[in-house]
Amino acid sequence: MEQLVLKLFKDETESFSMWVRLYDIDHCWESGAKLLLADKASPLYYAALLGLESVLNSILQIDTRDADPLKTVNAQAGVYGNVLQAASYGGHEKVVQMLLDRGADVNAQGGLYGSALQAASLRGLEKAVQMFLDRGADVNSHGGMYGSALQAASLRGHEKVVQMLLDRDADVNAQGGQGSALQAASSEGHEKLVQMLLDRDADVNAQFGFSVNALQAASSRGHEKVVRMLLDRGADVNAQPLRGGNVLQAASTNGHEKVVRMLLDHGADANAQSGQYGSALQAASSGGHEKVVQMLLDHGADANAQSGQYGSALQAASSGGHENVVQMLLDRGADVSVSSSPRSFWV
Repeated sequence: MEQLVLKLFKDETESFSMWVRLYDIDHCWESGAKLLLADKASPLYYAALLGLESVLNSILQIDTRDADPLKTVNAQAGVYGNVLQAASYGGHEKVVQMLLDRGADVNAQGGLYGSALQAASLRGLEKAVQMFLDRGADVNSHGGMYGSALQAASLRGHEKVVQMLLDRDADVNAQGGQGSALQAASSEGHEKLVQMLLDRDADVNAQFGFSVNALQAASSRGHEKVVRMLLDRGADVNAQPLRGGNVLQAASTNGHEKVVRMLLDHGADANAQSGQYGSALQAASSGGHEKVVQMLLDHGADANAQSGQYGSALQAASSGGHENVVQMLLDRGADVSVSSSPRSFWV
C-alpha cells in the first residue's frame, strides 16, 4: 500500500491530478476556499498535510536532486500557503521537524492562518510551537484568520501554548483577526486563560474595529465567571460598541439571567439605546425571556421606549407570541395605542 501511495505522489501525473480533483483534502470549511485544479499545490504539500512521513521524505530526496531544496520546501501554494503551515494545521509534529531540518522558513507568511506558528497554536501543538520559537519564529507576526498566534491559542483554550507565547513576549493586546486574545478567551469562557491574560495586563476594555469587547463577548455567551472577572478588573458595563448592541442587550437577547443581574448590579443602564433591538428590554421581550424582562422593568426600563427592530418592547413580545411578557409589559404601563415603525439599526 505504501508503494502505491508513493507512486501516486512521486510525480504530478494525471492520476495525482484526478485524486486531487476527487478528494480535495485542501478544501477548508473555515475559509470556504477551494482551489482550481490548475492552482493545486505540490505532492509535497499534500504529503505534509496528511502526515505521510515516508512519502514526504522520498519526495524531498527526489526533488532536491534537480532543484534548490529550499525552493522546494518553501514553495507557496494551497489553502495553508506553504508546506510547513499545512503540516502544522494537520497536527503532524514529526513532519514539522523534518521540514525544519530541511530548511523550511519558520516565518513564511501567507495561507489561511498567516504563519505556521499560528496554525500550530490553533491546534495546541506544544512541541511544534516550541520548535518554531526555538527556530526564531516571530511571536508577534500579524495576519491570518486569527490575527496572531496568541489569539488563536486563546480562542481554542490551549493554556500551555498561551503561556509559552507570553513567556516569549507575545503582545497581549495585539489586535487583529477577530479582536484580541482576551476577547477570544472571554467569548469561549476560558476562565484560566482570561485570568492569565489579565495578569499580563490585557486591556479589559479594548475594542477592535466594529467588533465587541471582552465583556460583551462573555455576556452574550452567558459565561458568568468570566463576566465577573472582567467586571472586577474594571470592564466598562456601559461601553457602547460602534456596531451591535451593548453589553446588557447582549446578555438580555439570550436570556442569561444571572449575567443580566450582575450587569445591573454593576450599574448597567437599563435604558441605553443601541443595536438591533434598540434596548435590552426589547431584546429580552423578543425572546420571551420573562425573568429578564422582569429584572429590567424593576431597574427602571422604559416599557414605552421607541427604537430597534420592532419599534417597542410590546411589539417585540407580541410578534413572538409571548403572552406572559405582553401581559407583564401592559401591567407596567406599556401603551397599546403607540404606533411605531421598526427603526434602522447596525448589524
